[in-house]
Amino acid sequence: MKPPSWAALLNRQAILLRRAAAPLREARRPPAGDGSWLMGSVMTPAGPRAYWMFRPAGARFGEKLPLLVMLHGCHQDAKGFATSTRMNRLAARERFLVLYPEQPRLANAQGCWNWFDTRAGRAQAEAAWILSAIDQVAILYAADRERTAVAGLSAGASMAALLATTHPERFKAVVMHSGVPPGAASSTASALGAMRGRRVPVPADDQAAPWPPLLVIHGDGDGVVSARNAEAAAQLWADAAGAQAQSAVQQRRGRRYPMTVTQFKRAGEMVATWVEVVGLGHAWSGGAARERFGDAKGPDASGMVWRFVKGRFELR
Repeated sequence: MKPPSWAALLNRQAILLRRAAAPLREARRPPAGDGSWLMGSVMTPAGPRAYWMFRPAGARFGEKLPLLVMLHGCHQDAKGFATSTRMNRLAARERFLVLYPEQPRLANAQGCWNWFDTRAGRAQAEAAWILSAIDQVAILYAADRERTAVAGLSAGASMAALLATTHPERFKAVVMHSGVPPGAASSTASALGAMRGRRVPVPADDQAAPWPPLLVIHGDGDGVVSARNAEAAAQLWADAAGAQAQSAVQQRRGRRYPMTVTQFKRAGEMVATWVEVVGLGHAWSGGAARERFGDAKGPDASGMVWRFVKGRFELR
């Protein structure tokens, strides 16, 4: 048998090198969206903390744009969350900035935000560096402090709620997708019971109402975080504002999962909206199907988030 030529060997080696480099190229490829995918960091007592920011194409220097802070869930990072939610595409079309703080694995092995660890102070420390990142992008990219909202999935949703209730003056709206309401846990030991919907949320002393309006989205098939938490979160907001539940409305768009929408109002003003998606598990509703925590069959959560947030911005 004739041995392969040097040309054939070099060609085979080049193929192997391209295959080996493919994951690195994919990791460097920014999420879809017509704009800039920018990395930044803030310094904390525990060391530097990274964030990513999406800036839509055509944004002028010094132009103040609304800011949506997006907090990923466990086993995710900023890029994966952006890819799953497709929020950058929406931001490019609607012209708003998106900030993606990223939890380092040194702070939590699963990449979760430590929303539950208020007793030891880790939750408050993480909230503080997220606020520092918001301040930084307000300076560097002219993010509008008067039009800032926060949203998250799972652990990110719980951290979003903590931010909104401890610093309500910083946010015009908050969105929880498949998360646990604030005050339901104060340590690692109590977090599991809270996720299963076995703990009643109790506002902490530093959670001073009025809180920004809440949109809570949750699937009734969620096997990771009980859907009981969604109702508890909406009721917590309603009780804090003295709001009452309105009649639930059934909605369905095309072949997507149906949903039940319940609003809580006080004197005609919307305080909280609870969206329960029938058949949705622990995933971003309407998210990219190829992503671990995305379900394309659900109603478009990203669209719901922006419509809700934009509506609050326009009330200023």
